[in-house]
Amino acid sequence: MPVFDIKSVTGVIPAMVTPFDENEALDEGRLRAIVNFLIERKLEGLYITGSTGESFLMSPEERKRVVEITVDETRGRIPVIAHIGAIGTRTSIDLAQHAAAAGVDAISSVPPFYWGFSADQIVGYYTDITNSTKLPMIAYNVPMAALGFDVIKRLAGIEGVVGVKYTASTHHEIIRIKDEIRKDFIVYSGSDEMAMSGLAFGADGIIGSFYNSMPEIWQQIRNAVAAGNLAEAKRLQEIGNAVIFFSLSRGGVAMIKRAMAWMGCDAGYVRRPLGGYIDKPAEEKLKDEFRRLRDERELSGVAFLDML
Repeated sequence: MPVFDIKSVTGVIPAMVTPFDENEALDEGRLRAIVNFLIERKLEGLYITGSTGESFLMSPEERKRVVEITVDETRGRIPVIAHIGAIGTRTSIDLAQHAAAAGVDAISSVPPFYWGFSADQIVGYYTDITNSTKLPMIAYNVPMAALGFDVIKRLAGIEGVVGVKYTASTHHEIIRIKDEIRKDFIVYSGSDEMAMSGLAFGADGIIGSFYNSMPEIWQQIRNAVAAGNLAEAKRLQEIGNAVIFFSLSRGGVAMIKRAMAWMGCDAGYVRRPLGGYIDKPAEEKLKDEFRRLRDERELSGVAFLDML
């Protein structure tokens, strides 16, 4: 049974990484350590088995195991939203029902992708999944399978679809969602590099990848926007973005995991084709590159950079 009411799940929520060992096997010990590392940093929830969690590089059984371990290790301390998306409805329903039995607080899903699915097929996909459990559903507007405002409006009419993870640059639609759909339809801004504008345009919370490795920046952005200090929020966003763009050119998820390791939480490695094992010389080279970034850009307040 859910512990948290989804309407109370706001704030800064990492799209949690999934740790793999040197041989690309799921590492349960590292996973438990990651859960506690993020909770200790006072984050407001966990969004698990999403794209940052490399869910599409895992089997359904592995995805289920990540959900089970996370719920067990979290012990009701913070909310857990499980991404259960897949191309096939049957697979997504199976993952959703397992997540419900495991005790997550909500589910989320990307739309079906790869084929050019129609709006009716997408609405049918979310209807079928949402009808299969009593959990609230967070739809997912993502560039590779963009929903568009009209489809989001149709999804909002499905009983159980309570919000959307909005990972797109068209933040004016966040205002439209609140104005034209309903005020209590939850919007999570999903673009790390646009967290400030997402919050300023009315998002209820933010879900992102780099909240694993530098949550302090986005917590401060959230606080600055809430206080109406947009100049400070912009300054912090620029710091975060400098690290994001530097990291993306070196393998984004892999760099998030290494940054966490440099703070004492070894988040393991990524699976191919994203990458694989990073040996000691390569890691030392990465550290040197991040030190130069920190010093040349005069970046301060990023915990993992300060520790290098």
